[in-house]
Amino acid sequence: MSQDQPSRVDPSKTATPTSTSAKPAPQPTAVVRPPFTFNPAPLPTWITTLTPFSAPKPSAAVEPYAPVVGPANPQRSNTLAQYDLKPNVLTGHVNRDTFSEFTFRQEERQFRRTGVAHDPSLIGNDAAGIPSAADQLVHAHHRLTNANTAAATAELEGLSDRARGEAKKKARLPKGDPGVLEGEDAYRGPWAGYRHETIGQKVGLTTEQMAGATVESAPSQAVGKRTKEIQPGEETSVFHGKEERDYQGRTYIHVPTDLDHLKLTGPPGEQVCYVPKRLVHTWSGHGKGVSAIRFFPNSGHLLLSSSMDGRVKLWDVYHQRRCLRTFVGHNKAVRDITFSNDGRRFLSAGYDRYIKLWDTETGQCLSSFAVGAVPYCVTFHPDDDKQNVFLAGCSNKKIMQYDTDTGAAVQEYNQHIDAVNTVTFVDQGRRFVSTSDDKSMRVWEYGIPIVIKLLAEPDMHSLPAVTLSPNRKHLACQSLDNRIVIFQAGEKVRLNPKKSFTGHLVAGYACQPNFSPDGRFVLSGDAEGYLWFWQWKSGRRIEKIKAHDDVVIGCAWHPQETSKVATCSWDGLIKYWD
Repeated sequence: MSQDQPSRVDPSKTATPTSTSAKPAPQPTAVVRPPFTFNPAPLPTWITTLTPFSAPKPSAAVEPYAPVVGPANPQRSNTLAQYDLKPNVLTGHVNRDTFSEFTFRQEERQFRRTGVAHDPSLIGNDAAGIPSAADQLVHAHHRLTNANTAAATAELEGLSDRARGEAKKKARLPKGDPGVLEGEDAYRGPWAGYRHETIGQKVGLTTEQMAGATVESAPSQAVGKRTKEIQPGEETSVFHGKEERDYQGRTYIHVPTDLDHLKLTGPPGEQVCYVPKRLVHTWSGHGKGVSAIRFFPNSGHLLLSSSMDGRVKLWDVYHQRRCLRTFVGHNKAVRDITFSNDGRRFLSAGYDRYIKLWDTETGQCLSSFAVGAVPYCVTFHPDDDKQNVFLAGCSNKKIMQYDTDTGAAVQEYNQHIDAVNTVTFVDQGRRFVSTSDDKSMRVWEYGIPIVIKLLAEPDMHSLPAVTLSPNRKHLACQSLDNRIVIFQAGEKVRLNPKKSFTGHLVAGYACQPNFSPDGRFVLSGDAEGYLWFWQWKSGRRIEKIKAHDDVVIGCAWHPQETSKVATCSWDGLIKYWD
């Protein structure tokens, strides 16, 4: 053997050191693995229904398919070839179908909520997923409730694909004429529906069903409670006393002279006024809330009130303090009332769109004026020689001027852009001021329908109630931002920014402000049933009285008394304070 070549050594004969304590090393064993086979587990039912290649013949609105390119996949069947479908889009075949709006929206909501939706081709079939012979247009329960759709589906049973497509084409409405916008021949375009669809049609009784329907009769009690509407010329009044005249032939309109402590024939405002402290009397008799109260001019021995029950009542302030007469002439609530200068006549404006002129003494309705809109306010001209003229602010944005002698409208003031709330004469009757829901105040020359001054500021609110001061130099305006603002009412009508009265809550209510006869105090009700008193000079609040349980809509200071105040509220009561 050559020494250059290495000798081969048998590893089994090689000596290895051994010891008595060491154990022989374990011999490695070969791991035998079974041959690899692919057995996919069965998919859940909902995945099977949503997989387009495992589903039977497609019938959904849109079913995408992978392009048929590349080598054949033995694990997946070619669905297009199976059903002899030709690809009509880049990614496969799109089968056009129709659904009811109910089914589509229900499946859409279910998919957004749970992430799963039904395959339309399998709805209403067994668990094995066998499709029906015809396309299922709607769910089974919806198909039973829609006779038109069910009939259309039944007609498609047993038809071939081509025949079914032709039937659907015939069932679709025509596209229409592009030049026609309305009617049966109007242009629908590719969005035309099917003839049997009821989407967008009104649901209700047909004309024949309406003609055959019977009207249920009202209960006899309700019929008995209905009141006959009062027509012009049917106005009445009821006297509630024993005799209209006393032993000297005087009626209640005569100013009483038997009052030892007071003389009612003097000019108002000569007495020094004080804030009332206690309740003296409560008048009740109106069926609903009281809307306005007015004292008899100068003397104040009578009190006139209007109510939402359509009645106007005349009350005795002295002696027995009872209701003297009720004037019935309006079919709806009475909004405003006003006396003439001598108090022998008064106007009432109602929501029935009538203004009526009444005789205070006899209760006779002298005239009735059909305004054509709701008169929100009425006022006589302040001059004694023009007591046949009155103005009315209406809901139709107009101020109407009427002549009671002729009964006709002689002038129309139309410049506001919303309902007129108040009309107040200033400057010795040569001008008048109007306020409106348009948040503006306008000054007019009497008899000339042109605005001579417009007051409208960005921070100005609506002024639903206005009162002229006793010296006729200021206007107290109830503002809906819970303030009483003051305007100068002389030759120049302008806002006094340094004088306002706050603290009360009147937002949304036309609570009437007022003055004491001497002009020292301003008073007003509020929405919470309180009666507020402020000092005119300083603007400081003097007193707050809990007067009513509802809105105190009106208040009036007695023209001859020092501390007598009347309040009216929506609780139907009139209270007298001293």
